[in-house]
Amino acid sequence: MSIAIPDIVPAADTRVGTGRLRRFIGAEHGAAVSYFLVDNEPGQGPDIHRHPYPETWVLLEGEARITVDGETLHAVAGDTATAPAGAWHGFKNSGAGRLRVLCIHASDRIIQEWQDAPGVLDIPTTGS
Repeated sequence: MSIAIPDIVPAADTRVGTGRLRRFIGAEHGAAVSYFLVDNEPGQGPDIHRHPYPETWVLLEGEARITVDGETLHAVAGDTATAPAGAWHGFKNSGAGRLRVLCIHASDRIIQEWQDAPGVLDIPTTGS
């Protein structure tokens, strides 16, 4: 039995719109995780939301104010933080420069609910 070797996913294929945000949906590539690669200007970042699985952030550049269930954390480049499954969370670029964060979703697809717009959003794969 041979194992299929997956192809490389080009960066351009993960780009969302015309901005710097990238999104990888694991189900499209046989992976058990999904991610966002966020590249934000000062003050930018996702509002409060939650997922039915944990989300882990790896700060690649800059600094962020992270909120998890009402608690505020301050993270800088090189730090890692995790929000537990079901915890309301979000982050903002709290520095003077760009913020680059790898947001790892412990799921083969991205499922989220925004606190200010209740209702679960299941981001479909491109094949859907």
